[in-house]
Amino acid sequence: MMRCGPFAFGRWRAQIESMAPIVFHPAYDAPMPPGHRFPMGKFAALAKMIEAEGLAGPQGFHRPDLASAEHLCLAHDPAYVQAVLMAQVEPAVARRIGLPITPEVAARAQAATGGTILTARLALTEAVACNTAGGSHHASHQEGAGFCVFNDVAVAAHLLLAEGRVRQILVVDLDVHQGDGTARIFEHDPRVFTFSMHAAKNFPVRKAVSDLDIELEDGIEDADYLARLDDILPNLIRRVRPDLVFYIAGVDPHRDDRLGRLNLSDQGLAAREAFVLDAALSRGIPVAGVLGGGYDTDVERLAARHIWLHRAAALAHARWR
Repeated sequence: MMRCGPFAFGRWRAQIESMAPIVFHPAYDAPMPPGHRFPMGKFAALAKMIEAEGLAGPQGFHRPDLASAEHLCLAHDPAYVQAVLMAQVEPAVARRIGLPITPEVAARAQAATGGTILTARLALTEAVACNTAGGSHHASHQEGAGFCVFNDVAVAAHLLLAEGRVRQILVVDLDVHQGDGTARIFEHDPRVFTFSMHAAKNFPVRKAVSDLDIELEDGIEDADYLARLDDILPNLIRRVRPDLVFYIAGVDPHRDDRLGRLNLSDQGLAAREAFVLDAALSRGIPVAGVLGGGYDTDVERLAARHIWLHRAAALAHARWR
């Protein structure tokens, strides 16, 4: 099992000639009410950190189009899509989402979904690509929930399947919370295999049924977490034989996350990202990485956890492309 320590990127950076594509849109950072608990500022903070490290390469960020209503309706009820795009969501639905559904938040959800669509398309040609948003896995067909407006991975998966670009998809969801919305959307679709490894006692209270759910005990640390993943993922990839992996790289399993119950360190997150990418890319399977959850009042500290995905992607792109 490959384990990339926290200083490995610094040693390799000078040897990397081309970077994995990274997708970003300024609309990812939408205005929030003062004191809102969702750390919206992490997206802009992450983009600045990526630029400072040169991870986007000389070409810079890839900028997506906003996802169209037609594309959003591939995974979501058209009435719900229309309500979001017109910023006219029922108050009860907005409460379940946990975000004010303003025109700016609606545009952000479209941009993040368009970003995951672009990330998936880039991954199919570049072996690995990453979005700097996405992973809104609690949004179901009917409506959003848990800070998730549109399920970007579900929309992108439906679109790629409809276009005939892929025939089989594997969703690897390592957010600390179960990917219940994704599981429900693809419950009867064998073309998308959903795998969620999450804290058993965390949100949502009522879990969905993924194709494979691994529930973790509170407080699990790096070694046991990585060993569990090592036992599962390579065999799962061999069994599912996907044409593309969507990787939801939530950093909320971190020991200092406000909404997590696990105990991973920075080194554990770095090792996890390297392992997931290598597990797929070493078998010739492209990976589209998306951000997933992460909650801290200090957005700079939070961005420093999310950036491990993009560092690992740069190394993996150099190694496997």
